[in-house]
Amino acid sequence: MTDTDPEYFERIVDEEALRAYLTDALGPADGFDVRHHQEGHSNETLFVTWGDRELVIRRPPPGDTAENAHDVLREYRVVDALQDTDVRVPTTVVACDDHSVIGSDFYAMEKEAGDVLRDAEPDRFANPAAREQIGYELVDRLVEIHEVDYEAVGLEEGDFGYPPGFTERQVRRWSEQLTWAFEVTSDEREVNELYDVMEWLYDNVPGDDEYPNTLVHGDYKLDNVMFAPKDEPEIAAIFDWEMATLGDPFTDLGWMLSYWRQPKDPEPPTPSLTQTFMTEDGYPTRRELVDRYEQQTGFEFDNWRFYWVLATYKLAGLGEMFFRRYLEGNSADPMYPKMEHGVPALAEQALDIIDGEMTL
Repeated sequence: MTDTDPEYFERIVDEEALRAYLTDALGPADGFDVRHHQEGHSNETLFVTWGDRELVIRRPPPGDTAENAHDVLREYRVVDALQDTDVRVPTTVVACDDHSVIGSDFYAMEKEAGDVLRDAEPDRFANPAAREQIGYELVDRLVEIHEVDYEAVGLEEGDFGYPPGFTERQVRRWSEQLTWAFEVTSDEREVNELYDVMEWLYDNVPGDDEYPNTLVHGDYKLDNVMFAPKDEPEIAAIFDWEMATLGDPFTDLGWMLSYWRQPKDPEPPTPSLTQTFMTEDGYPTRRELVDRYEQQTGFEFDNWRFYWVLATYKLAGLGEMFFRRYLEGNSADPMYPKMEHGVPALAEQALDIIDGEMTL
């Protein structure tokens, strides 16, 4: 059963074809059920009951996508490579590139148990000590990602990623994603401020000697981790690896900080994408999170303004791609049409960071 529009549900999964595939891959099962999980806003997530196993399937959204976006087989590759490391990832099951099954690439992993902190903290964490630990857990698990010997697990330079020129390519890639989205969205409204942000980023991009090279998650933030069902906060699994690569770890840190709210912050430009409960007493400040990261890694995160602006720019790029998908009828996500006004607000925030009106 699912609350998704039946027509859209049929676009993202052929249940009988999936049943046949899983029978061949995993063996027959007495029970089979597919549900659309609607919390994410990028790749589509399906919850599948297969006998006594609970699985999660990840696939791209239907329709045209920006080049290199929604690469779920890349996501599978990195999660599978990290199975025997300290990085907390779900257990992989199977990957499939046969589009005759559900119309796209997809992969399956074991479903994890716990809490994803999206709209609120669970009652057991509603105290200053637990709140502080939530922030520090988030940082410590990011440190583990950045400490992976990526070549030892089969994620080789030149194959899985290209660290030289990484940060400049990030600016270029997200500028191209925006340009792709603007092909459709500019008929509805223009966001010219993003061109000013684009120019500033190109003028201020760090050189290769200004950052270390590590495994990069690409979408690391509070609602992409799951906390174990324990009284004290402990991250059990990290999700959404589709943009993982090798490169500048400070892009991960800047992205995480761009979602972290403090009591005196202005209203978030995209409320549907932003948690605000970490303004409660006990949550670390952005500065405290940075201090924790620097202490754990030995890295110095001096150029925070650039990385915060880049994160905001990337979020605007995602929002604009979402808005294009909405205009083309390729998503049932109710958040997508909100990007008509959300992306211009993100552009203004990026300019505020550049001008010094927002700081860590």
